[in-house]
Order: sequence, then C-alpha cells, then structure tokens
Amino acid sequence: MIELSNYYTLSSPWAYFAGPKLQDIVRRHRAKLMLKPFDFQAVVPKTGGIPLRTRPEPRRKYHALELARWRDYLGMPLKLSPRYYPIDGLPEGWNKPAGWMVIAAQQRGDDAFVLSNAMLRALWVEERDIADPSVRQAIADENGLNGAALVAAEKSAEVQAIYRRNSEEALALGVFGSPTIVLDGEIFWGQDRLDFVDRALALRARRIE
Repeated sequence: MIELSNYYTLSSPWAYFAGPKLQDIVRRHRAKLMLKPFDFQAVVPKTGGIPLRTRPEPRRKYHALELARWRDYLGMPLKLSPRYYPIDGLPEGWNKPAGWMVIAAQQRGDDAFVLSNAMLRALWVEERDIADPSVRQAIADENGLNGAALVAAEKSAEVQAIYRRNSEEALALGVFGSPTIVLDGEIFWGQDRLDFVDRALALRARRIE
C-alpha cells in the first residue's frame, strides 16, 4: 500500500480546506495516510516559514483575502476571524493538544482523519475553543470516539514522543507550511497542491504495474 504523510497543525485553515479533497485522493488511490501534527511554531521559523502573527499587516490582509477566495471557490464555510483563533498566538502552544489528540486517536486505530477534520471545522466554522479539553472531548464523542480516553492519552509518553518525532521529521524535510504532504520524500506544500499529489500517486501506481 502506498503511504503518504501529512505534516500540519490543527490551527491551519488550509488544512481544513484540504480535508475533503485529500480524503478523496487517499480513497481513490487506496493509499495509507499518516497524520503528523507537529510543532509548527517551533519548526517553521527555522525552515523559512513566517507565522501569521509575525507577518506585516499587508500580508495579513492578503491572507484573509485568500481565505475568502478559497472559501467561496470550494464552497466550504469558514469564519475569517473565528472567536477562538488567537491572532497573537497566545497563550503559546494553545493549538498543540488538538494535535496530540489526533495522534492518540491514530495510535488507538480510531478514524483520526474524521477527528482531525472535525477539530478543524470546530475551530474555523463552529467557533469552538479546541484548546479546552472538555471541548476536544465533546468533539471526539460526537464523532463516535472515546473522548475521555483520548484526552487522557494526550500527554502520555508515547503521544509526546510521536509529536516530537513528527516535529524533528518536519524540520529535517524542510517543512515550512501547513499542510505539507510528503510522498517518497517529495514535499507538496499547501491544499492548492493536492492535484499534484493526485498525479504523483497515479504515476507511482503506473510504475508499480
């Protein structure tokens, strides 16, 4: 089975936009998708990425314009300034626990992709505070998962080790944005590059045949 990895943060609107199309690509190619939430704030300044809160105002305005364009183009709801997205990034690490929960779900064999999409939708559409463990537990429960068990597992040694390893891998690969798909060491940055992921998977399948 072909395997590809998705390096991303659970605070990324672009990861939210990528969800449906990425799910379709994985299904059609019968690929295995590994979700790899990583420490975006620690990694991307070292690889050339610029976190939104540190960008000049013109670039922040253009970011909002692009979000609105993609929202309309994809027909996916999104709040441009959701209530629980702190533009200043504070408190630091507010978005990490949601990533830890996705890792915990993946380790348990749960449908982590469904949970991930639900978490992103909760932040960007439903304006829910995914930094709150009770909210994360509720989101997991709503999607047929054991929310209490997943919250309990977030800070386990295993989950934390995987999160650190994801971050180390992202740094080594030169990941500078979210989402970044990696296939056979080749990186595809952004939800607008998913057509190239689709094509690469098709070419790889033909070579195997």
